[in-house]
Order: sequence, then C-alpha cells, then structure tokens
Amino acid sequence: MSEGPAARLQQLFEGHRLTPTQRRIAHSMVRRAGDAPFLSSVELAELAGVSQPSVTRFAVALGFDGYPALRKHLREVAPAGPVPGESSYNAYQQAVLGEIENLRHLAELLADPAPVERAGRLLAASRPLPVLGLRAASSQARGFAYFAAKVHPDVRLLDEGGTMLADRIDAARHAGASALLCFALPRHPKEVVDTLAYARSTGLTVVTVADSAFAPVARHSDLLIPAAVGTGLAFDTACAPMLLGRVLLEAMCDDLPSAQARLEEFDARAAARGLFTE
Repeated sequence: MSEGPAARLQQLFEGHRLTPTQRRIAHSMVRRAGDAPFLSSVELAELAGVSQPSVTRFAVALGFDGYPALRKHLREVAPAGPVPGESSYNAYQQAVLGEIENLRHLAELLADPAPVERAGRLLAASRPLPVLGLRAASSQARGFAYFAAKVHPDVRLLDEGGTMLADRIDAARHAGASALLCFALPRHPKEVVDTLAYARSTGLTVVTVADSAFAPVARHSDLLIPAAVGTGLAFDTACAPMLLGRVLLEAMCDDLPSAQARLEEFDARAAARGLFTE
C-alpha cells in the first residue's frame, strides 16, 4: 500500500522531541501535506501562526541545516506529479478522495495493533470510564459512549464544558476511574487541553484520539492515536476518527469478558420491548 504525503510527513516528525510551537508547525504541514514541499518559510510561518525564525528552528530540530534543506528533502520524497485524472474530479469528489486517503493512512497505522490493544486494556479496566469530547469532537465522544455503554458497566460522557467539568472528573476518579478517553479535533478548544492536564494531575491515564500526533493535546496524553480529518470542505470531516473510535470499541470488548453476554442481554430486552422495527 503506497503512502500518502501526510503519512510521509508523520514519519518524518516521529521520534523528535518538538516544542509546542514546533508541534504547531508540524501539525500545519500535515494538514497541508500536498502543498508543504512548495511553501516558503514565510508562508509556512503564516500558515502556522508562528514567526519565521521558529520555522528555521523547527527544521534544525528535525536534523536539517535549515528550512531550505527541509523543503528540498520534502520535494525529493513528494510524488513525481499529480495522480492521473485527479484534476477531473470536482470539489465534492476530491473531498471524498481525501477521506479515502485518510482511511488508508489509518489502515497503515493499524498494521501495528499494539497501541490500540493497549488502549483497549486501559479503557476496559477503568470503572467508571469518562469519555471527553467538546465542540467538534462531541459527536465522536457521544457515539463512542453510546455503544460503549452496551458492554461497559459505567461510561460517563463529558461533552459539555464549563466549571462542572473538573467536578465530574473528580467524581469519576473518586468512583474508581483509572483512565479517560478523549476525542480531540480541530479547532482544538483550550478547555480540552486544560481538562486533560487536570485529568492527568488526578492520576488518570489519558488515551486520546486526535487529528494529528502533533495536536495541542499531545503533551497531556499518555497514549495518542492519530486519525486525520478531511479539510476539503467548509467544515472538517472526521471519517477516520470515527472509525478509529469503533476500532477502540472492538479492542475494549476484547478485554471485557462480559461484553458478549451484555450484548445478548440487551438484544433480548430490546426484542421484548419492541424497540426496533426490524
């Protein structure tokens, strides 16, 4: 399976200890992976909202003599030219093809199942299990919590911000929670970053699904698994994060011995109540 430009950039950045500003630059490059080899240092600085010297320091942190050397490297590993017929696709088709590329990248990432398996164990063992997602990520958190509640004995959805958020994390921790699952998508609310920092301070292990390994939540996550969002439409699309959430559900079920029995019990109750039409 061939790698897309976003996947190649992720591999370039992995293994480097980057500052928050440098992670912001890396995140911006991943979001504009196709254009990254052709951006000037000034253009990249404007895109990331940082200074031009920060871009130079970023390139040096990756092991290059400066930004021109980094850009030269990116051009050498970029595809030789456009995909045949790509220009014939309209904007809607290109958005769908972009999501397909994101799913391909996720499939490549899952070739090593160890991070997901570790996440599944952490989530299964946490009683209760708080699931956090605010603003754009609230639907991902709610979807995960809906299905997780069918197999996990105590799932607590945290999809509303405010001063009560820390209280609810305290309550979950005092009730025995050992881990928190967070869905974090652009634009990243500061409240999510602050909440994860607080959750870790209470002793919770933070498992995060984010759009990039360099997202602002990375420094407050014990285990982060990236799944890119689509940026081809006016509003971001999140097929890959949603699918990764279902993969985590599967991994969690594998570590919950009672999962199948709980599902069968739910089906029996649903049939008795006439809950579904089919």
